[in-house]
Amino acid sequence: MNLPPIIQGGTGVAVSRWQLAKAVAKAGQIGVVSGTALDCVIARNLQQGDLGGHIRRALAHFPVKEMAGRVYERFFVEGGRAKGDPYKAVPVHLWDGPKAAVELIIVANFVEVFLAREGHNGLIGVNYLEKIQLPTLPSLVGAMAAGVQFVMMGVGIPRAIPGILDRLSQSQEVELRLDVEGADGTPVVMRIDPKQWLGSNLDLVRPRFFAIVSSSSLAMTLARKASGRVDGFIVEGARAGGHNAPPRGPLKLDDTGQPVYGDRDQPNIAQIRDLGLPFYMAGQYGTSDKLRQALAMGAAGVQVGTAFAFCEESGMREDLRKAAIKASREGTLSVHTDPLVSLTGFPFKVLQLEGTLSDSGVYDKRERLCDLGLLRHCYRREDGNIGYRCPAEPIADYVQKGGKEEDTVGKACICNGLAATAGFGQVRQSGFAEPAIVAAGDDAVHLADYLPEGKDTYTAADVVQFLLS
Repeated sequence: MNLPPIIQGGTGVAVSRWQLAKAVAKAGQIGVVSGTALDCVIARNLQQGDLGGHIRRALAHFPVKEMAGRVYERFFVEGGRAKGDPYKAVPVHLWDGPKAAVELIIVANFVEVFLAREGHNGLIGVNYLEKIQLPTLPSLVGAMAAGVQFVMMGVGIPRAIPGILDRLSQSQEVELRLDVEGADGTPVVMRIDPKQWLGSNLDLVRPRFFAIVSSSSLAMTLARKASGRVDGFIVEGARAGGHNAPPRGPLKLDDTGQPVYGDRDQPNIAQIRDLGLPFYMAGQYGTSDKLRQALAMGAAGVQVGTAFAFCEESGMREDLRKAAIKASREGTLSVHTDPLVSLTGFPFKVLQLEGTLSDSGVYDKRERLCDLGLLRHCYRREDGNIGYRCPAEPIADYVQKGGKEEDTVGKACICNGLAATAGFGQVRQSGFAEPAIVAAGDDAVHLADYLPEGKDTYTAADVVQFLLS
C-alpha cells in the first residue's frame, strides 16, 4: 500500500467524526474516526432523531439485523428528544458485559466506520485509547466488521492489540488482560468470540496497526515484543493535542503549572527509522514546512489533529470552533498542559475558552459525578470481586472504595466534558447542562492560518491543501 503523507488525528469524542474522516479520505489522505465513547455518541445521536437518517442507513447494513434492531428500538426518538430533557443512559461498561453494552459498542463502531467508508475508495482508520480497556474488544469487532483499514492506539502500551487483530481476522476468540489496581496476581481477562456476536459467516480483514508512541524505546519494544505484527508508528511529541506522555523522571512544573519536558523526552528518530517500519511525526506538524521536515527525517508523513478538529466537517460544536478561530485571529488563544485533569494520569492539553471546564468558575460549579465511566479504574475489592472507582466521582465515594483523596485533586470528568464539546452533553434533572472541555495541541494558536482569504471558517480540504502546498 502506498501510504499518503497525511493522517488526520482521531481526536476527542465525536470531534473526529465520520463526516471529517470521509472528507479527508476523499482528499487522498488517511481519515480517522475517534473510537472513544462511540456507544454514547450513537445512542445520543439516535435520541436527537438521527438527522439525515445516516445511522439508520448504516444499521440496515449491519450483519445481524436483530442486534441492530434492539439498539434502534432502545434509543431512537422520532423527531428528537425535547430540548432540555436528559439523554437516556447507555449501559455502563463492565469487564464481563452486560450483553446490552457489548451489543451497543459493536453496533456503534460498525456504524461510525461504515459511514466514514461509504461512497469512496479512500483510507479510513479508527483511533482508540489503550487506557480505555473495557470496550476495546467489542469496539475492534464492530470496526473490523465495517472494514476499517487502520487501527491507531496510544495513551498506554498496546502490546496485546496486534495479536488480537491477527486472531479476529481469523474469526477466532480473543482475550485482553485487564489492568486491575490491588490485584492479587490472578489475571482478570476479558474475552470475545466474534462468531458469537456476528455469526459464523465472517470475513474480517486485518487492518494495519499503528502504535502511537513518544519514545524510540517504546517503539522498539512494540516492534519486537508485541503479540503480533506492528505495521507502523505515529511519533507524538509533547506539543501534540489531547494526552501527552508524562515527562521522564520526577515531574517538574513550570511557573504556569505545566509539566517541564527536557532532552530525555525527545524521541530518537534515527532508532525509530532503523526499525524499517513506516512512521508519522505528530505534535505541531501542521504546516507544509513541517511536512517537508518530517519527510526529510525518513517519515512517511505527518499526523495532524488540531487543524482538522476545528474545520467545518469536525464534530466540535460550532460556537466553540468559531470562538477558538476568533481568538486565534486576535492572538489571545492559549493551550494549557494540565498534569492533573485527566483520569488516565497522563498530562492533557486543554484549550482555554470561557464557559468551558478550563474556566475555574465553571469547574467549581459542576457537581462531581461519574455516570459514563469510560476512564474508571478497576480494583480488586475485599470480597475478591472487581470494583470500579473514578477520581472524578464524589470524593467520599472514591475514598470509601479505597481510593486516596489526594488522587482526586484537580480531576475533571473529561468523559462528560468531551461529549459536551461535540454537542452531546448531558442535561441533569436539575437543569444543569454539562460544560465542555476542549482538547487541542499547541498548534491551536495558529488556527487562523488555515482560513481562506475572506472566510471565517475552513474545510478539511483547505487543511490538506495548506499542508501540501
